[in-house]
Amino acid sequence: MMNKIQQIVSFVRDQYKTDKFIPLHEPRFRGNEKKYLLDTIDSTFVSSVGAYVDKFEAMMQDITGTTKAVAVVNGTASLQVALRLAGVKAGDEVLTQALTFVATANAIAYNQATPVFLDVDLDTMGLSPRAVDAFLEEFGELREDGCYNKSTDRRIAACMPMHTFGFPVHLDELLAVCKKWNIPLVEDAAESLGSFYKGKHTGAIGAFGGFSFNGNKTITSGGGGAIVTNDAEMGAHAKYLTTTAKRPHPYEFFHDEIGYNFRMPNLNAALACAQLEELEVFLADKRTLAGEYARFFEQEGITFRTETPGTKANYWLMCVELADAAERDNFLKVTNENGVMTRPIWRPMYRLPMYQGCQRDEQKNTEFLEERIVNIPSSVR
Repeated sequence: MMNKIQQIVSFVRDQYKTDKFIPLHEPRFRGNEKKYLLDTIDSTFVSSVGAYVDKFEAMMQDITGTTKAVAVVNGTASLQVALRLAGVKAGDEVLTQALTFVATANAIAYNQATPVFLDVDLDTMGLSPRAVDAFLEEFGELREDGCYNKSTDRRIAACMPMHTFGFPVHLDELLAVCKKWNIPLVEDAAESLGSFYKGKHTGAIGAFGGFSFNGNKTITSGGGGAIVTNDAEMGAHAKYLTTTAKRPHPYEFFHDEIGYNFRMPNLNAALACAQLEELEVFLADKRTLAGEYARFFEQEGITFRTETPGTKANYWLMCVELADAAERDNFLKVTNENGVMTRPIWRPMYRLPMYQGCQRDEQKNTEFLEERIVNIPSSVR
């Protein structure tokens, strides 16, 4: 295996044409980033009001095909507010996956609700409709005001799948289960800008979608996020809540709800606009790299994860599936020691101290993937 890993290191270096350290995913600034940033400085509108905030929201609406996009300060904030708009309240539960970045669970907790961790599918690595259906058949109970968990007597207020590494979950099946049990679906699309499910952009299919523009995403605003929805009224409310719930007035301050100061600064929006202009170029390069990886790893007898039928993945973070935990650990050690950054998939949420007591199912697929999935360098070249 050692020689094989050395061959992998050499192949990755060939793709990036460097003998220096290769990070997992770094941003590329090749377009109008500096021009737009200087525009904001010259305008003096560098904070939460400015033309680039409006432009960014319009671009996100166009890219995702949604009615309304709202710029926010980060992806976690987008999910927190989306869940609140979907009706999640203190004491409720939200069905989600344990195999995810911690922001998914934290966004639920910020609404004073409790996550219920259900298993993922092996092919998508995202929330499994079969697992959700099985859980609700055993524990779900429809009442006048929604679906309840019979074992906890808490209302199940939402279901939030996460499109792992940009690979869309089985949304049609998941939506059918949620409709049967009267549960709104909120998409954690933080990692899936540029991913499509049956011709529709991720994040645009559930009641709400939340995106991240962190420094390690396909495109970045340094820090930033967006809420998208096809409900114009709810979209307007999202904008209102994330801008401190202030009633419009030329000079008076009046706030009639507990809102959030989750506004994306114009500086960050300027960077995001320039990056969004490059999105198609970035996605094409990543798709080419994914094809080269797929051919190489097939020859090496290692599974490279690819998109499922009916979907188009953005290949945000590309990954391989190794034989077992021992092979994974050796792979991580040798690649990182040789200056090629790789990392394991996340530790399941129920293994973190703050979420250990949450209800969960068997997590068979989650634990299988945890022992085997490793991310490899995925930057645009």
